[in-house]
Amino acid sequence: MAISSDQPRPHILVAGCGALGGAVAAALTDSAEVWGIRRTASAIPKGVHPAPADLMDRDALAKVVPEAPDIVIYCLTPSSYDDAGYRSAYVDGLANLLAVTDTSSLKRLFFISSTSVYGQDDDSEVDETSPVAPRRFSGQRVLEGEQLALSSSIPATVIRFSGIYGPGRGRFLESVMGGELNPDSPGPYTNRIHEQDAMAACVHLVHQALAGKPLDDCYLATDCEPVRLDEVVSWIRRQLPCQPPQPDGRRGGRGGSKRCSNRRLLATGFEFTWPDFRSGYRPMIEAVKRKRLS
Repeated sequence: MAISSDQPRPHILVAGCGALGGAVAAALTDSAEVWGIRRTASAIPKGVHPAPADLMDRDALAKVVPEAPDIVIYCLTPSSYDDAGYRSAYVDGLANLLAVTDTSSLKRLFFISSTSVYGQDDDSEVDETSPVAPRRFSGQRVLEGEQLALSSSIPATVIRFSGIYGPGRGRFLESVMGGELNPDSPGPYTNRIHEQDAMAACVHLVHQALAGKPLDDCYLATDCEPVRLDEVVSWIRRQLPCQPPQPDGRRGGRGGSKRCSNRRLLATGFEFTWPDFRSGYRPMIEAVKRKRLS
């Protein structure tokens, strides 16, 4: 979004400056004053105003939250992967933040969510209007956070990301290379988004909000090709030498089997840099090959 020199720069608060939140915060510094909440100030990206606090400590939060932000982005990951950790990250932290934030100038709250809120396991297509019935406690707590954001008295948008991958998130690629995956054929449908596209999608929607353009209350952020797990594994194995699949290797995913649609996101004008898994994994695979030759 272009901002003229006589316009004040918008104030944006990013609660949770981890891998995704930190990338979003850094990208927005070109057009806004950005504050980042994280327990460790030194981990907040350069150019982002540090707001060191624990989201579980309401008194500490009140001391670092900027006055009357224009945009709030809530982008937390659990500190522990149990029910209590998910509840703290997605529900309690948001409640604390909303309690201490002056929302009088707030144009929109963005809640970073996950496709784990869907429970479909029948290969069906899902979009923002599809029923949500998460099967695991993690998705249930994420859904509670969504509901808290959307039931607040401020405009809110939920962004449901599918599996994020990229150079900073290479665990799946390492698992294939190490023979840890031995999926059924046909395997379940999987959905993913490159980490750079995930950041860009969030930034794009923030710019839409700052420009006063209408936004829906939910967007599904996933690339343009849902694909079966065995197809992804087979393609990667054809690109570079991998260990043989282990007989006891993982045969499926934990997210059911569904085909996530990004039509609503595309309708906003967003364009993917990495529209499918091949375009996204190919540079990662080339980097592995170069490393092996060095």
